[in-house]
Amino acid sequence: MAAVLVVGAVCLGAAGCGAFGDSEGGGSDRPSRSSPTPTGERDGRSGEKDDDKHGDDKHGGKEHSGKDDDGRQGAHKPGASPLRGKVIVLDPGHNPRNRDQPGKISRPVDIGTGKKECDTTGTATNSGYPEAEFTLDLARRVRTQLRERGATVKFTHDGKEPYGPCVDERARKGNQAQADAAISLHADGAPAGSRGFHVILPASVHKGEADTRKIVGPSRQLGTDLRDAFRKATDEPPANYLGDGNGLDTRGDLGGLNLSKVPKVFLECGNMRDPADAALLTSEKWREKAARGVADGITAFLD
Repeated sequence: MAAVLVVGAVCLGAAGCGAFGDSEGGGSDRPSRSSPTPTGERDGRSGEKDDDKHGDDKHGGKEHSGKDDDGRQGAHKPGASPLRGKVIVLDPGHNPRNRDQPGKISRPVDIGTGKKECDTTGTATNSGYPEAEFTLDLARRVRTQLRERGATVKFTHDGKEPYGPCVDERARKGNQAQADAAISLHADGAPAGSRGFHVILPASVHKGEADTRKIVGPSRQLGTDLRDAFRKATDEPPANYLGDGNGLDTRGDLGGLNLSKVPKVFLECGNMRDPADAALLTSEKWREKAARGVADGITAFLD
């Protein structure tokens, strides 16, 4: 079976969402349209295409090499193709244009266990770097590294859609691709002082259109592999503000997980509201390391 990875509305408040709110993944303190982008950051909307459309891996006109800024290669062997024949769908959380469509993204959609907003705006750093821009940039970097390993990579969206897609549609895109794995990329919006990354696993739910019973086990393995590889690549600690500190959190209230028919997890890469984490998330060098960690976790699960 082909392998696919998926990465993923408006909630307000200083704490944001993620572990502290009711959105799909990361926080969503609403950034101003005039919020500055940190020095050295790029907008990233380069019109990239999925592999099946033979698009190029570019971000702001710069092609990602799959190496860190210091020239280090990822964990996989150069020239190796451990993911050949695999299809990976990356789901960048939120959408930079969601803020322009508050009525549409706030409409309820069915996630099996209840109703939830179509999508949210996501959170932002205190300096104004939006989560939705971060997730697109990271997804593009991950795509480059996965392609180098032989994978075919698809996105749920490329940032050019007017909003969304809604959380139920994000799940459907992974299902329709007959994924062997799925990942939704986010960053959290917890209070300052709350640091670290965590991986959200699907709970066992069976209600309405939601039935995760067959994917709970494989998703936990995917999440564990992703956690280990991400920590090794970035040196980022597991979140200190939820669970038992092992970097894994199980939830049954996320439509992107509830409606998935393939192994899937969410990755909260760090807390945008914490200065120390924000310094990492806004660093291109760190995001390249993070991309390698995501790609290594996927490879460990699928190889």
